[in-house]
Amino acid sequence: MRLLAALLLLGVVTLSGSASRLRATTEPLAHDAYIWQRAWTPPVIAAARSSADIVRTWRVLLAEVDRSGHWADVAVPWSDLLATGRPVVAVVRIDGRLDEVRVGVLVDQIMAKVASASGAIASSQPGGALAGLEIDYDCPTSRLATYARFLARLRSHLPRPLTLSITALPTWLDSRALEALAPPLDEIVLQVHAVEDPRRGLFDPVRAEGWVREFGWRIGRPFRVALPVYDVRVSWHADGRLASVEGEAPLLNGARDSALLGAAPATILRFLHTLSAAAPQGLVGIAWFRLPTDADRRAWSLATWRAVIGGALPPHRVSAALVPTERAGLWSVALSNDGATDAPLPRQVRLDKACAAADGANGFRLKTAGVGGDRPLVLEAVGEGRLRAHRRRVIGWARCSQPGSELDVVE
Repeated sequence: MRLLAALLLLGVVTLSGSASRLRATTEPLAHDAYIWQRAWTPPVIAAARSSADIVRTWRVLLAEVDRSGHWADVAVPWSDLLATGRPVVAVVRIDGRLDEVRVGVLVDQIMAKVASASGAIASSQPGGALAGLEIDYDCPTSRLATYARFLARLRSHLPRPLTLSITALPTWLDSRALEALAPPLDEIVLQVHAVEDPRRGLFDPVRAEGWVREFGWRIGRPFRVALPVYDVRVSWHADGRLASVEGEAPLLNGARDSALLGAAPATILRFLHTLSAAAPQGLVGIAWFRLPTDADRRAWSLATWRAVIGGALPPHRVSAALVPTERAGLWSVALSNDGATDAPLPRQVRLDKACAAADGANGFRLKTAGVGGDRPLVLEAVGEGRLRAHRRRVIGWARCSQPGSELDVVE
C-alpha cells in the first residue's frame, strides 16, 4: 500500500507537465451507483433507500443476453426504486460476440426490453420514465467498428429523451476506432477495475489514472469513471488456469489456490483526490460498482462508502483480545473494530506469553512458536482483507494459563 501511494504521488507530479489539458474540478464530482444484484432482496432495497441522498443516478441491471442469445431479465421492484427519487438508467449486459448478422435482431430485442421497463415504470409511478439506457459489452478491440455501427443503429431507434451510454474498457485505447464510438453517445463510463489479468490485482491507481487521462483527451464526450467498492476471491487450477471468480457467494470448485483481490477504501479515496486535483476535460462523475448492502460480504460497508464519497475516512482502531470458552484454559482470539468505518486487517496479532499453543482461522495462521517462553505466539494474516465497522471476527484459538485479555496488534 505504501508503494502504491508513492507511485500515485509520483503520477501527480508527472501530471504537472500536462496542465494545459487538465483542470481542477470547480465542483465535486457527481456520484452514480450500479445496482447489479440479480435478486432485489430487502437489504438491496434498504441500501438504495438509505443512499439516495448521495447518489445522482442509479444504473440498474435490467437484462443480460448470453452467447447463445438467451435472455435473463431482472425483476426490478420499480415502485421501491422510484420511491428513492433518483433517476434510473437501465443497463443491458451483452455477452458473447456481436457481429453484423446479430445487430438488427439485438437492437429489436433491446428496444422491447426498454419498452417493457418503461411500461412497468409508468404503471408504478404515473409520469415516471427511464432517464437512459446503458450498454455493457466487453467488445474486443478488433470489433469496435462493428460496435460503433450497432450503437448508431440503436440510437436511431431510441426516443430522444432517453440518453444512451456505454461502459468502456482501457484496452480500447489501443485502437484508432475508439473515437468512432462517440457520435451516438451522450456519455461513457470508463471501467478501470477488474480489467487486467487477475494476478495483477483488482485495481491499480497509477495505471487507472493514466487511462482516465488518455480517455478524456480522446473521447470528446462527457464520461464517468467506474470505481470498485467490492472484492473478489480468485482461484486457480493446479495447471495455472483461472478456476473461478467468487463474488457475493462462496464457490466450491476444487481449485488449488486462491487470492483475495480488492480495492482498499484509502486507496480509492486518494485516487478521487487525484482526479479532483487534476481532472481531464470531460470527466463529470464517478459510477460506483456496486451498491453496497449490509448483507454483501464482498463489499465495503455503507458507512465506509459514504465516508469515501464525503472525502475523508475517520481514524479506526482494531483491537484483539482473548475470549474465554466453555473449556478451561481454551480461549478464542477475537478481533474487534469499534470504529465507524471498515478497517484493514492487521498484519499480526501477538498472543500473551502465557499462551503455550495456538492456531489461526478465518484468514490468519500461526507464524511462530515460542522459544522457552521468551517469544509470544504470533497469528499473522494470510492475505489482505478488512473488518467491517462495529464487527467482530474470531481469528484463532489459544491454550493459555492466566493470560491478560488484550493483545498486541501490529498493523
